[in-house]
Amino acid sequence: MTTTAVINIASLVTNDPSLGNGTPLGLIRDAAVVIEGDRVVWTGESSKAPATDNAVDAGGRAVIPGFVDSHSHLLFAGDRTEEFNARMSGLPYTAGGIRTTVAATRAASDEELDANVSRYLAEAARQGTTTFETKSGYGLTVEDEARALRIAARHTDEVTYLGAHVVPADHADDPAGYVELVTGPMLDACAPYARWIDVFCEKGAFDGDQARAILTAGRAKGLHPRVHANQLGHGPGVQLAVELDAASADHCTHLTDADLDALGQGDTVATLLPGAEFSTRAAWPDARRILEAGATVALSTDCNPGSSFTSSMPFCIALAVRDMGMTPDEALWSATAGGAAALRRTDVGVLTRGARADLVILDAPSHVHLAYRPGVPLVSAVWQRGERTL
Repeated sequence: MTTTAVINIASLVTNDPSLGNGTPLGLIRDAAVVIEGDRVVWTGESSKAPATDNAVDAGGRAVIPGFVDSHSHLLFAGDRTEEFNARMSGLPYTAGGIRTTVAATRAASDEELDANVSRYLAEAARQGTTTFETKSGYGLTVEDEARALRIAARHTDEVTYLGAHVVPADHADDPAGYVELVTGPMLDACAPYARWIDVFCEKGAFDGDQARAILTAGRAKGLHPRVHANQLGHGPGVQLAVELDAASADHCTHLTDADLDALGQGDTVATLLPGAEFSTRAAWPDARRILEAGATVALSTDCNPGSSFTSSMPFCIALAVRDMGMTPDEALWSATAGGAAALRRTDVGVLTRGARADLVILDAPSHVHLAYRPGVPLVSAVWQRGERTL
């Protein structure tokens, strides 16, 4: 099998603290990476690199693991430009706009939905994302949720069933009946295509008892829980996520000390979604407080047409550093290894022997430039599964 070395790397982020400078980033200076097939087979100092069939000169640039976007909503049609315009003109955000996207998504063809997913994935890939999760949640009928997941499964293994996004208008007078649908016929139709089950546990969506019933039913079908938790206010979402060993509690904007204690003691990752706060002018999560509680933190885009219409992980890194109290090192780790932890993966988000060969060359000497130069397109090359894609 052909081997390729990426050489002349000014700074290499491995996310292996046993390497390089001994920090969580495992930073190696004057480094090289060797790829064989779809795997990394060697990382270290350039002077110690083994002979390979091919070499790619990084030109004194930084190399990082590909970004792991562990929370997105790409199965949709239409946009919500008017809602965004109104919100930026002073109106508050509520979850009600989801129903606008539901109507557009139900009306779209399979081909339109697939084309939309492909478009946004290509957009994300150009910005260094090599692993992503995406959800249903804009169909909210048995047929529409199942077809969304079928389409998603063509593009990623990290597929999440989110029939419990909101109670749709056609069940507004019978939310209990909708929970029965989500945990019964809809779950039966969707489970074959999904790895995860999610619920929007929030005032105006699903309360703690409803969320527990939904997640428990999904777990009985072999789906692992994740939770939209504590975005709009204090609530039971984070505690429920930890109780049910959810892979992640996502948003985590409004946390009590008890929530922090729970996150610090369990394996549930706190996934922060700064694009949502940016786009809704909401309060920023206090990442420093979460980190100091001992929790694992991930960063993700929450790409969706209503509250966070961005596919850019570098943008989210810059926001996390500027407005959420993270250091550049912490933000990068959370956007790579942290995202992998939120998907319970060990083969992505790192550049160590045996990891999937997903790596990004930045047009900069250091990963710090991702926050230092916000909005600048710094991604100059991308490898995914050992193949150069950019």
